[in-house]
Amino acid sequence: MKNNKFKGLGVAMITPFNEDHSIDFAALTELTEFLIQGGVNYLVVQGTTGESPVLTKQEKTAVLKCVAEANKKRVAIVYGVGGNNTAAIAESFKELDKNIVDGILSVSPYYNKPTQEGIYQHYKVLANSTDLPIILYNVPGRTASNVLPDTTLRLANEFKNIVAIKEASGNMEQIMDLIQRKPADFLIISGDDGITLPIIAAGGDGVISVVGNAFPHSFSAMVRAAMSNDMEKARELHYLLFPIIPMLFAEGNPAGIKECTASLGITRNTVRLPLVNVSEGLKTKIIAQTSNICKAFPYDLIKK
Repeated sequence: MKNNKFKGLGVAMITPFNEDHSIDFAALTELTEFLIQGGVNYLVVQGTTGESPVLTKQEKTAVLKCVAEANKKRVAIVYGVGGNNTAAIAESFKELDKNIVDGILSVSPYYNKPTQEGIYQHYKVLANSTDLPIILYNVPGRTASNVLPDTTLRLANEFKNIVAIKEASGNMEQIMDLIQRKPADFLIISGDDGITLPIIAAGGDGVISVVGNAFPHSFSAMVRAAMSNDMEKARELHYLLFPIIPMLFAEGNPAGIKECTASLGITRNTVRLPLVNVSEGLKTKIIAQTSNICKAFPYDLIKK
């Protein structure tokens, strides 16, 4: 199945910054290698976790090229291109280098609060603007609108290049409804690290992860175990990582995950405004839990 490249663990990559808030391309290259060696199935560049709203167009292109050069076509690359101006997004698709980009992750329009018909028409224009595979992204907590199952399935059935949805509604009933009624080759991808295991157990196809930036070895092992129905091993790894996941989002993403990667020596914890670093109290908790995970699963200490 052609969509297999988007099964398993995808990581929504952070964008490492230097202390002066410029992009740290050396750290980005090292992060790319760390993730690939950690067993991830594909890389997601310039999603929300990559702080895409505060990068210029030129910076986004430079980040994509850096990751592609480090990757050397070993795993698939999904590029985040979304927004609330349908025509502008469709036009930007024409500029994508298909030698680098294997798929597009495109968030449902935010702020405008379109109806379900508006969401359908938006993605219809996008699907007709490229032959690259498109992964829909439903994240009502950020967009203020929910892509309902009937809308997702309408798109999945009508457009062959709409191949998956990253579901971050947190609504298990909605997600299971999608899994039950979806076309055979349409993928349901978790958008929430904490419920990846139950989504895979229900028939989902993997996750686009935040926590995987810091713990690719253990999280990829959990995803592989779950997808091969080794639930005993999957549960063990799930509950190893589970306590840190809410910490990563308690004061904003990617501020939390950047504290993890900083404590592991992978990147600095620098974020760009309007994001700020997490509080000292939360930082202490994240560092302690990171240490606990690495003691139990030392493969994630590879960068040290």
